[in-house]
Amino acid sequence: MIMNVFANRWGKLGAEILILAFIFLFVQYFITVGVFNQYHQIIITSLCINIILAVSLNLINGFTGQLSLGHAGFMAVGAYVSVVLTKFMGMPFLVGLVGGCLAAAAAGFVIGVPTLRLKGDYLAIATLGFGEIIRVILQNIEYVGGPAGIVGIPKMTTWGWLFAGVVITIATIQNLINSSYGRAIISVREDEIASEVMGINITSYKVLAFVIGAFFAGLAGGLYAHYFYIIKPETFNFLKSFDVLVMVVLGGLGSTTGAVIAAAFITLLSAALQAFPAIRMIIYALILILLMIYRPQGLMGNKELSVKILGKIWSGKNDAA
Repeated sequence: MIMNVFANRWGKLGAEILILAFIFLFVQYFITVGVFNQYHQIIITSLCINIILAVSLNLINGFTGQLSLGHAGFMAVGAYVSVVLTKFMGMPFLVGLVGGCLAAAAAGFVIGVPTLRLKGDYLAIATLGFGEIIRVILQNIEYVGGPAGIVGIPKMTTWGWLFAGVVITIATIQNLINSSYGRAIISVREDEIASEVMGINITSYKVLAFVIGAFFAGLAGGLYAHYFYIIKPETFNFLKSFDVLVMVVLGGLGSTTGAVIAAAFITLLSAALQAFPAIRMIIYALILILLMIYRPQGLMGNKELSVKILGKIWSGKNDAA
């Protein structure tokens, strides 16, 4: 019995590792031989960064049930701190990334402790205000370029770093959700009063989710800054937070798989609409309206895809054939 459990667990882990290795090597090979040109690599980079942002915001909005609109602010903190560490202080890229993540997590803690006692619209307004405060502060700090931002950032973000960032983000958040902490976080989303009666410190778990979400938003910011050479405060405005929120709602609140699928869809849609930037937000709004009418739970609802489920689907197709 125990041996079967371990065999199933290691078999599932082995299948996941093989799938991840195939994806990494497939993309790396196409980049190496030049099939994926600079334009394709930009799309891949945007896709990976958006997945990190969507999955991390889904932890806050989807699993914890809080409405946060300040994710762009955490991304800005991670981007600027990582660039200061690498470009201005000459530290290694890994140190810059970790420093940006920790700074974003600290910002999440500072804003989370006083504001996460709020609920609904009040919390959304507070987090939105935080994001705008960060943007205005950065505009007035000459050390980091003020409104013009920082240019000439060394390009250190590669496909390997992007892939590692996505895998670490998804693995960390999924393991958190499947742990006792994750069950407490989900209970807070379902019924705060009942959770509190059962002895769960709801504010602590809200802050925990907020800090972890901010940490990975900082990771996305650091990867972004070291790929696109330039960052400026206007890049991290409210519309960036809105983009990520659309991905989370489209994929399904409480579904990591849905967040990944929606991030891929929105990224490819944005790339296709580059020639029509004026109508991009209109299309986003239409997507949300149609989604709320025909599938308010999102594409995946709160369901997840796994290797086991995919195997059942595949075997079902083979049997049918």
